[in-house]
Amino acid sequence: MRAAVHRSVGSPESVEVLDVDKPEPGYSQIRIKVQAATLNPVDMGNWLGVFPAPPEGNTHGLGWDIAGVVDAVGDAVVWEPGQPVIALSRAFTGMNRAQAEYVVVPSEAIAHAPAGIDPVHAATIPLNGLTAAQSVELLGLQTGQTVLITGAEGAVGGYAVQLAKRRGLVVIASDLSAEGEFATKVAGADAYVPGGGDLVGAVRALHPEGVDAVLDTATLGQAVIGAISDGGTFVTTRPDAMPEAERGIRLRVTQVGADGATLTTLSDLAAAGELALRVAETYPLEEAAKAHARLAAGGLRGRIVLTME
Repeated sequence: MRAAVHRSVGSPESVEVLDVDKPEPGYSQIRIKVQAATLNPVDMGNWLGVFPAPPEGNTHGLGWDIAGVVDAVGDAVVWEPGQPVIALSRAFTGMNRAQAEYVVVPSEAIAHAPAGIDPVHAATIPLNGLTAAQSVELLGLQTGQTVLITGAEGAVGGYAVQLAKRRGLVVIASDLSAEGEFATKVAGADAYVPGGGDLVGAVRALHPEGVDAVLDTATLGQAVIGAISDGGTFVTTRPDAMPEAERGIRLRVTQVGADGATLTTLSDLAAAGELALRVAETYPLEEAAKAHARLAAGGLRGRIVLTME
């Protein structure tokens, strides 16, 4: 089978599409024939060398997000070949093969694909949707409480705004755009504060006592903790963006994991038109290096997706 891999680090040119062994599913695993696989910023960490480079003579795979159909199953799996699914392939190095023609994942990592949604758009759900859902859960807020979500027009932040509103939270969104039209008009935020200036002051102008929590998908860290009221909660999606503790504020970090139940809920929301899915550009698998270079260039709203067919 063909797969996007890298055997060196340093630039997107290190991404190659090679023939690799077709994986076989174990006892409680599923092999998926991939139709579409999303590129995410974490993928850049592989070929940039943020994560350990492949041992000499070996390659590491790429990709977390999968949309496709069940191709083969282990003995303990109830899924059947031919069923459309979405899935999360979670491994920082080596085991990720989402950007490939076939991938094997644990049975708890998949959900049915959203009805009526094409595989390209469906492939944008798993990593970003699960990160957003698990982050909103970590906030520990109740209906009517307030949260500031940074990076609210990005992939994770955009999902987080939508999911926080479904929980009945009052959402202040922030990002670098001037108007925040996606965050407010599509995702449903109650207010929008442009980033780049005195974000804490702007939030305090709306809520002088501070918000109950911050979900920091833009990894602003220390620069935004002042927006939280005493004893509130700060959730970040990256450990290296954790601020210093102060005023009894709880600090939490999202460690995204496979969760078929939550992924099923996200799939159902997308099928019902209640979760906005955004695709910026698509590339065939054979142009994976070009796609990764475009990802590194930035400036996109929505995800880049590789297609296998």
